[in-house]
Amino acid sequence: MATILVVDDEKDVVGLVKFMLEKEGHKVVEAYNGKEALIKVGLEPAENNTAPIRPDLIILDIMMPIMDGYTVNTRLQQNELTRSIPVLVLTAKGQMRDLFEIAPNVAAYIEKPFDPKSLRERIREILAKNQAAS
Repeated sequence: MATILVVDDEKDVVGLVKFMLEKEGHKVVEAYNGKEALIKVGLEPAENNTAPIRPDLIILDIMMPIMDGYTVNTRLQQNELTRSIPVLVLTAKGQMRDLFEIAPNVAAYIEKPFDPKSLRERIREILAKNQAAS
């Protein structure tokens, strides 16, 4: 199955999404702020020389401490190794949609509170489309 990076400062959201995805057989990597996400994908230096991951999908919140989701997505877009990773923006900030809809790597935009079943379906669609393209 897929490796999915879930980036959100709300531990309950990360826990719910992780539970849903692991139930479907996916490997879930957690990050609780934008800088931590960039460390995980290798765009920021890791303190313990951990190998970077190449997730099949990134689920990204916008409003987070240390580094916001918009900055994370901009950094992902600027790097050859990460620009093709699809991003699903999951946020309470509906008015930020326009900033993300022009980004070529944003596959979906879902507002909180979200329906877990709808989120699961969108994730399946994104992963299937991404797999067909590779």
